[in-house]
Amino acid sequence: MKRSVLSLSRATGRFTSGARVLPSFLITGAQRCGTTSLYRALAQHPLLLKPVLHKGVHYFDVAYGRGLAWYQAHFPLWVGTALLHHRYGTRAQAYESSPYYLFHPLAGERIAADLPGVKLIVLVRDPVERAFSAHAHELARGYETESHFEYAVELEAQRLAGAEELLRASPYALHHSHRHHAYLARGRYADQLDRLEPLIGRERILVLDSHRFFAEPETVYDRVLDFLGVPHLGYPAFERHNGRALPRRVPQVLGRALRDHFEAYDARLTRWLGGEPSWRR
Repeated sequence: MKRSVLSLSRATGRFTSGARVLPSFLITGAQRCGTTSLYRALAQHPLLLKPVLHKGVHYFDVAYGRGLAWYQAHFPLWVGTALLHHRYGTRAQAYESSPYYLFHPLAGERIAADLPGVKLIVLVRDPVERAFSAHAHELARGYETESHFEYAVELEAQRLAGAEELLRASPYALHHSHRHHAYLARGRYADQLDRLEPLIGRERILVLDSHRFFAEPETVYDRVLDFLGVPHLGYPAFERHNGRALPRRVPQVLGRALRDHFEAYDARLTRWLGGEPSWRR
């Protein structure tokens, strides 16, 4: 029944896509960095409108071949946003959250072409913790077959070899390991942000330290609203979503080696965060 309802809703959305808004901002990643928690906190603001059906549309990474009308079908109708504008005196903004956008080699180019003026929000966390959390997440979902994190890390370079070249050469191709096994590569945040900067513009990209978001949610929430130009109408209920209890800690020796690996990448985050990442202090 749920599948039938979703199918009917998508069909209705496609039929009315021309009467629907496109997003003004996107939460583009990083995976396992609190994107769902921020998404749900922002959804409690009456002027911030999430997709009609589900959090992540994944248009600019794995569904780009479906076309812009398909994407637009996921968002609210213009008439609803006009009523909100009349009520609050400020434009309502639609958004979505797809954390693979940050890592996919073509997503930034597609976003820049189809959503001129869009703003991007990126959350980052300790990349060692992120990698360990991502492995547990993919293992639980059945996308990872190697139960030992250490071995999965060893396999990563082999699994991802040629993935970006394939995705660029065949724009609608999918690469399982690029999406599900990039434990270290996704934590090299600076590389991904530097790729976005000339496409989107530094002033339209907000990078947040997710450790600070969970420690001081009100402060970070205020910063997001200021970035979006949205009035403050009270604080939402801040909750953690999609958290997953880890079976064990990162082995100490491996943790030190990975922290050394990420040191140069973390240093390059300083200009994006306005200071040293919290996990390096």
